[in-house]
Amino acid sequence: MRQRFLQLSSAAIIAILPACAVNDAGAQAGGGSASATTVSFASEVELDAFAEDMAKLERRMARRGQDYAQDIVVTGAAPLPAPPAAAEAAADAAGIAPENESITNNQEAGVDEGGIVKHAGDYLLVLRRGRLFTVRVGDDALAPVDAINAFPPGARNPGNTWYDELLVRGDQVIVIGYSYGDYGTEVNRFRLAADGQLTYRDTHYLKSADYYSSSNYASRLIGDELIFYAPLPMQWSNWRDSLPTLRRRGTDGDVGEAQVLARPQDIHVARAHRRARMAPETLHVVTRCNLAGRDMRCEADAVAGSWGRVFYVSQSAVYVWTEDYRPWYSPREGTSLPGQLFRIPLNGDDPGAVGVAGGPIDQFSFAEDRADGVLRVVLRGEARGEAMWASEFSRGELGLLSVPLAAFASGDGSLPRRALRELPVVEEGQLHNRFVGRHLLYASGDSWGRRSKNELFAVPLDGGEVARLELPHAVGRLDVLGRDGVAIGSDARGGLGFTAVALGRSPRVESTFRLPGASEGESRSQAFFYRPDPGSEGDSGTLGLPVTRQLRGGPAFLGSASAVQFLRRDRRQLAAAGELVADGSSARDDNCVASCVDWYGNARPIFLGGRVFALMGYELVEGTLAGGRIGERRRVDFSPGRTIRH
Repeated sequence: MRQRFLQLSSAAIIAILPACAVNDAGAQAGGGSASATTVSFASEVELDAFAEDMAKLERRMARRGQDYAQDIVVTGAAPLPAPPAAAEAAADAAGIAPENESITNNQEAGVDEGGIVKHAGDYLLVLRRGRLFTVRVGDDALAPVDAINAFPPGARNPGNTWYDELLVRGDQVIVIGYSYGDYGTEVNRFRLAADGQLTYRDTHYLKSADYYSSSNYASRLIGDELIFYAPLPMQWSNWRDSLPTLRRRGTDGDVGEAQVLARPQDIHVARAHRRARMAPETLHVVTRCNLAGRDMRCEADAVAGSWGRVFYVSQSAVYVWTEDYRPWYSPREGTSLPGQLFRIPLNGDDPGAVGVAGGPIDQFSFAEDRADGVLRVVLRGEARGEAMWASEFSRGELGLLSVPLAAFASGDGSLPRRALRELPVVEEGQLHNRFVGRHLLYASGDSWGRRSKNELFAVPLDGGEVARLELPHAVGRLDVLGRDGVAIGSDARGGLGFTAVALGRSPRVESTFRLPGASEGESRSQAFFYRPDPGSEGDSGTLGLPVTRQLRGGPAFLGSASAVQFLRRDRRQLAAAGELVADGSSARDDNCVASCVDWYGNARPIFLGGRVFALMGYELVEGTLAGGRIGERRRVDFSPGRTIRH
């Protein structure tokens, strides 16, 4: 059955929603900001009036839900499932360089992602199982220096929080976690001294619903700006308590009063939702925190809409895709919230919105092309977004949507039919997609024991036929290999295949390497890294990926790597370079008290300057690469063998 977003016979497949002069006149007359596609509120009085109307809709829909539930009890019918629930300045950096070499496989250049290992001056910082470690690598050293709890001193229930993401700016070390005790994002800041010692600074708490994703990351860092996306349940009858807030905890353990981060002028509603018969149920919040000063100062923009958990961060904006939502108890026709794609600029300009249907799989379904002035999005008819494990399951037809960036502000019509390009369909289940240069790559993948076809599709963004490529293995990962792509996945003989895909005028399989008796050790995008050789345009270089010898039928979600495998690419041909292997000496009990599961994995290949490392649990192994082969130089165990401070 064809999905709604591909019904090209409708009047507009995806509309840029026009202004509604009657409903929006008050906002504009009262001084609230307004683009052509969203409006905000000039004052609390104006927001109160809108919230009262939305609260009436909430109560009306709640009564209908109760009536329908009673009908279910009488008839014995089963309800459908409900939708998913919703720095000191650089001059004071004590010898720590404000700009550190990136060792993270980021989706976007210049947009750092929260990860488990970062580089800062002479040190590598590692976040693992609720603790933060420093290892000195400067001056050709490899030595553990310090370890500290990743949570605040005196924290009563640190086990309620998962500390998964690490970022560094100058001498500021930022650890981000989600607290299931406080139901919010916890931001802990530490200071890294020139001798590698860590000192706790402060903690900030951002109100947010659960942001956990098996594919995406909660935090980004662009220059001095720390960026978070979080969905918040919106109750219009008490809208003030639904707004994003920030609380600060000092070194004395006292937590200050909540600071509201969004004014009425910062709350935006799509014009389509102002005319809907349902109240927007979710506040999608983008919080920006400036790290340039001693105090962390934050502000937020929020858009009200239906539930949605797929977001993407470019250098200029945060994009949030919300679902076309109709209540599970099937009220009368027309009672729904149309899906919206929101663009929230990072320069403070008003957000914009475009009406949408269908859905992307994850953050890799997006690519902002500033040169062409478009946002490209891969859509699937039935996508569940990227909340916990959701991105591993999707089905339906596929399309490539090209949204002009001007459309988020113009709102003067509908996107033309040519904005959506229909793509060849793949099997339901896990979908992998990745934009590489001027091509989109996508494939179905093995998921939860289900075998997929060994085929890859390459879509030229400049037009032309879609190439269908036969691979000697399945696809579990797609990534960038210089100006080309790479597909990695298991084969039928229990091996792990690596295939380089040339993406010129005619995409083709160029080189394949098979690693017998192995599978991927992690599924996170950051587990892969490719370092091109200088001056090679990526045609030659070295790649690293965690692997395990414990074969499995499905993908590896948690850290289970027993080695990091390295491959050389010379003149576009892949060959084995060897591996650095964990010896398991650090597998002893570490007295973990928080974040005792490696949700974001525990292994990474690290390329730092001219050196190569493999992080595996509490082991850091340095290798030497010569003649296209890697060998072990030395290793260090930085596991907690002593009392961890605070």
